[in-house]
Amino acid sequence: MLTASICTIGDEILIGQIIDTNSSKISQELNKLGIKVRYMFSIGDDTNEIIFNLERCLKETDIVIVTGGLGPTKDDITKDALCKLSGSKGYKESPEQMEIIRTILTRRSIEISDINRAQAFVPEKCKVIQNRLGTAPCMQFLFSKKEKYGHKAVLYSLPGVPFEAIGALGDVILDIRENFDIDEIKHKTIATFGIPESTLAKKIEKWEEALPEYIKLAYLPNPTLGVRLRLSSYGRSNVTFEPQIEKLKGLLGDTIYGEGDDTLQAVIGRMLREKGKNSPSGKTLTLSAAESCTGGRISELITSVPGCSEYYMGSVTSYSNEAKINILGVSAEIIKKYGAVSSNCVEAMALGVRKIMDTDYSVATSGIAGPDGGTSSKPVGMAWLAVASKNPQTGNIKVISQQVNFASNRAINIERFASYALNLLRKEISYTNITEK
Repeated sequence: MLTASICTIGDEILIGQIIDTNSSKISQELNKLGIKVRYMFSIGDDTNEIIFNLERCLKETDIVIVTGGLGPTKDDITKDALCKLSGSKGYKESPEQMEIIRTILTRRSIEISDINRAQAFVPEKCKVIQNRLGTAPCMQFLFSKKEKYGHKAVLYSLPGVPFEAIGALGDVILDIRENFDIDEIKHKTIATFGIPESTLAKKIEKWEEALPEYIKLAYLPNPTLGVRLRLSSYGRSNVTFEPQIEKLKGLLGDTIYGEGDDTLQAVIGRMLREKGKNSPSGKTLTLSAAESCTGGRISELITSVPGCSEYYMGSVTSYSNEAKINILGVSAEIIKKYGAVSSNCVEAMALGVRKIMDTDYSVATSGIAGPDGGTSSKPVGMAWLAVASKNPQTGNIKVISQQVNFASNRAINIERFASYALNLLRKEISYTNITEK
């Protein structure tokens, strides 16, 4: 099986000034291709360190992908390091990349300088893969079996700017296919929500033990996405995961909300469309939100899905009690008697925004994100979530609520409040019988 290393270059990554998102995306694409990533690491702006670490990777893996250090400034030294590593005696100009540089800078009304022109020069032993999105060229260095690494190896150097690096991945994948015979890796991911990892592991323990030896299981927990279960098989082209997945669905039921890269918000959008097709109107069902403790996070998640304007009507961020009363129509008596963080209040919020927006469903949140504001009866991390719905067939209005309790910091609490609210909404949409008389 082919193996790979992924390396990011730059002091800014090591000091935490920039978050490395390139490596995870590159790793995902290599796995889809059937290449196993062995190493993933970062190197500072030091020529000797770059050469030392990349040579180690070339000895131990077949493919090395490097991002960063290709800019026009003096601290970008990756190209010089690669020139030395590859044994290049000098540089050559890439006319194709020079034309891209000229086009980009002209479009931005920037005069082309010697520094910009220098970006079109690459080590003489490299093959240029055009970077159509930026000025720094992508480079490929191929090392044959006769050279010092003892096996055929290839190194790709990509820009550090994420949209440029990821934009070039398609061409890199094509080049890898041209140079290597690739064994197949198959993955299937099942997304669950609302069940802790330890509880989930216990529930599917016997199922996991019965998996064929050529299928490996990995638990991928995330506080806001839930626990994803990834089934993997290496080097088998005819393997199927479906029998195991059907058994898993029987064990977990509606704890499973999707597959692959599904998110709660994307699944909700699909459900609203599918339910709508079978409703009396035949139209996509609609949704609104009333947020207090989540401060618009639910709306942000829902609107991250392309095409959400078909079903999402809008939201009210009713952070103050006055907004809850004056905009959503929550009774002042409810807040006085039960408080804003209560089932009574959050249900009234859900009903209020559903009525204002005239939607089939609405979701609402009210809680204490922290770090202050908690009491012994309503501690930080506590929230009430609610979903109101109108049955498309009968017109009946229904509202449900759920209390959740977490013990994280403010940012994580908000994320969890929003995710659990979406999960409550998902379940309610699933349970709605739109054909009942």
